[in-house]
Amino acid sequence: MALSDVVVQTFAGNNSAFSFPPKFLQTKVVTEITHPTIKDGWFHEISEMWPGQAMTLKVKKVLHHEKSQYQDVLIFESTDYGNVLVLDNVVQCTERDEFAYQEMITHLAMNSHLSPKKVLVIGGGDGGVLREVVKHECVEKVVLCEIDEAVIRLSKQYLPDMSASYSHPKVEVVVGDGFKFLQDYQNEFDVIITDSSDPEGPAESLFQKRYFELLFDALKEGGVVSTQAGSLWLDLPLITELKAHCKEIFPTVHYAYTTIPTYPSGQIGFMVCKKDANHNIKEPARFIPAQEEKQLFRYYSAALHRASFVLPTFAAALE
Repeated sequence: MALSDVVVQTFAGNNSAFSFPPKFLQTKVVTEITHPTIKDGWFHEISEMWPGQAMTLKVKKVLHHEKSQYQDVLIFESTDYGNVLVLDNVVQCTERDEFAYQEMITHLAMNSHLSPKKVLVIGGGDGGVLREVVKHECVEKVVLCEIDEAVIRLSKQYLPDMSASYSHPKVEVVVGDGFKFLQDYQNEFDVIITDSSDPEGPAESLFQKRYFELLFDALKEGGVVSTQAGSLWLDLPLITELKAHCKEIFPTVHYAYTTIPTYPSGQIGFMVCKKDANHNIKEPARFIPAQEEKQLFRYYSAALHRASFVLPTFAAALE
């Protein structure tokens, strides 16, 4: 083959130009990522779990989409809420408001224990709860059990602030089913936090009575559980049933809540249960100076701890 068949070189003064055959000139085409929930530049969260209403966010750029072993995983950059993680078409967290949820589900439990040393997180693959747990110096070890490795992998890439504590020396990560994981433990943990998605798909078993029995068995005496428990505006029958199940198992059970704009109805709650009939979980068990609170937290405080258990009149039956 002649050299001219491969490359042609021409000179014009000090400049040179090269001409390549077509096989060298192929251009990689970047395909824009699309998703059924995104139309005309807006993400739409529409679900039978909250009939008659929808959540929409303006999309700046779709960053990633894949079908994991367990669920549809979408990540996009929004115009006003930063990066957004969506599982099975439901918003799980946004960079702008995630702390309102992560801090409350974590510190309501952590500060209802005098000295939590060993902590278990079920779910929470975005790493937000881990970030909050390791703020407590008394913690010696925290284990995270997340069923979907894709959530961990993608959160490390697209949610760096939430996932930063995966590299913390006190953290151990297990990829597996939290329901099955608990079956191997008795009197092991001081605090267990269940940061699950809604009661459909892979998280469905985490809302069953049997799951709370496993939580009770895995806790040490005086241990505390905090678990996602739905919205007063949308899930009151579910919350009522869930609390009834918990009261059959735990001597102390209360529902608390937080406000967060990108969750349906702007409010979500937690069932906080303690393996101790004599402790009032509505009152923080440990004192944190106000100045330290401001350094550690953006949402949680001792005052808000107490206030989060005060329910509106229409939900008073939960007490």
